[in-house]
Amino acid sequence: MTMKLPGLSLVASLALVSQFAVAAGAEELAKAKNCMSCHAVDKKVVGPAYKDVAAKYKGQKDAEDKLAQKVIKGGGGVWGQVPMPPNAVTDKEAHELVKWVLSQ
Repeated sequence: MTMKLPGLSLVASLALVSQFAVAAGAEELAKAKNCMSCHAVDKKVVGPAYKDVAAKYKGQKDAEDKLAQKVIKGGGGVWGQVPMPPNAVTDKEAHELVKWVLSQ
């Protein structure tokens, strides 16, 4: 039994490192796609703070798909008068960005 614990620790450590790498990649993607010109993690810019988006959609099962479509197609009326324009991202990129936003 004691031989399994180091293996589990290694697996848990690798999963944690992988999670941080994915998060760092999504943040870089947000910068590359100019999301950060209208949003910030912790404060409202033109659009809402990502932490506020995460709080609003916490626990909603369809949040990722719903928000990914908003990233792709744009949307408005939820956070104020300024609409979010459509973004030049793939479906995969939109989901990656939204997962990162919802993790804030």
